[in-house]
Amino acid sequence: MRTVLHITRKELVVYATSPMAYVVAAVFLALMGVFFIDSVDRQFAEAALRGLLVNAAFFLMPLMPPILTMRLFAEEQKLGTLELLLTAPVRDYEVVIAKFLASFVILVTTLLFTLFYLVILIYYSNPDPGPVFSSYLGFILYGGAALSIGLLASSLTSNQIVAATVGFGIIFLLTILDRISDVLEGPVSTVLGQMSLPAHFDSFARGVIDTGDVAYFIILTTVFLFLTVRSVESRRWR
Repeated sequence: MRTVLHITRKELVVYATSPMAYVVAAVFLALMGVFFIDSVDRQFAEAALRGLLVNAAFFLMPLMPPILTMRLFAEEQKLGTLELLLTAPVRDYEVVIAKFLASFVILVTTLLFTLFYLVILIYYSNPDPGPVFSSYLGFILYGGAALSIGLLASSLTSNQIVAATVGFGIIFLLTILDRISDVLEGPVSTVLGQMSLPAHFDSFARGVIDTGDVAYFIILTTVFLFLTVRSVESRRWR
């Protein structure tokens, strides 16, 4: 555990000293502001918050996590420091978990700034705290799954742009699967719909915490982190 915390702290320092994290956070918050204004103009309080996070999940989640994670392994592979890290007395899964936690902390910290919009809603109306809590919980779980996908993409290449593109492609595909399932029929349509990220986020946005949706995000995150560990392990044999 101490090793995980040490690597996590190191990665957080890198994030804090890199302009990329601040640029990504600024763009994220700016676009969230646009979504908030658009939602609150047309809807009541709970629906406005729902519209804010649903739009953010659909438009920003395919972009933000891959950018946050693209350097975590790709840069170390390019600089040759990953081999040094893997020869140190640390386990591969500890490295993966630590890097995931660092990116997760950055994502959640950025998301916390959006509570400013919630304060505005509370000041001008009386939103139900239930949908507010469930929406943020769902968004955090959604973000964790997206970060794990971006982390896998980063472990597959030494090029950060390629890593971001691959991560974006996978997340975007999982984002539009429900749209694809709408034009299909039968079991294939059902399976694709159940694999869609937004399909499992919608219930959170409506104020419903479904254990099936929670399990989906946790399992998806675990699977991609496992694949990342195996990808990192395979470098020992290259």
